[in-house]
Amino acid sequence: MSFAPDYVQQRIAAEAASDARAAFIRQTYGHLAGAILAFILVETALVKLVPQEMIMGMLSGMSWLLVLGAFMVVSFVANRWARSDTSRGMQYLGLAAYVVAEAVIFLPLLYLALKLTGDTEIIFKAGILTLTVFGGLTAVTFFTGNDFSYLRTFLTLGTFVAFGVLVVSMFIGTGIGLWFSFAMVGLSCCFILYETSNVLHYYRTDQYVAASLTLFASIALLFWYILQIMLSSSSRN
Repeated sequence: MSFAPDYVQQRIAAEAASDARAAFIRQTYGHLAGAILAFILVETALVKLVPQEMIMGMLSGMSWLLVLGAFMVVSFVANRWARSDTSRGMQYLGLAAYVVAEAVIFLPLLYLALKLTGDTEIIFKAGILTLTVFGGLTAVTFFTGNDFSYLRTFLTLGTFVAFGVLVVSMFIGTGIGLWFSFAMVGLSCCFILYETSNVLHYYRTDQYVAASLTLFASIALLFWYILQIMLSSSSRN
């Protein structure tokens, strides 16, 4: 007789019965929608409550490097918690921690967007474009059923290269060109294909919290660079 929690004994979604697989997908994207809504609420509160001096202080080179370092640590821990096989509560705690961490990392960028434009229109447009691209890539993955796990090596290398470029630019004090943002949009799209494919082929039917976290991370990365491109285009006009 097994005393393991019921959700630990679940099968991979791709091998589960159609009703179980459909329920897993609904739960995954339902939790993703909840994470996006929570992000909006937390971000709105941060913009209103955090002093301007503190937000601008985050933009200095060393401070931003520390923020990025803290974000990486929180992301690692949150992912471990979200993949916990011992506690559903720990999984939700991981997702919540990651949403809050993303809200903090986005705070300076969204503050600058509001300061430069004077309203939320550009943020709203960037959000709509992000969700449209995400929806299109999701549809491609679902309708074709392709396994994009072969992108893993490319994504790993791309992430290390991108982080290296960011760190070097901070230390030598040079800005990153618009080309970098476009390259990161491409990398983000590959992440969405990869993570959506994993949802279909490799996650267990009990891992909808972890699956929603990885999808949320990919959407956040795409949103970040789409917003940067739109801000850059707006400042040139």
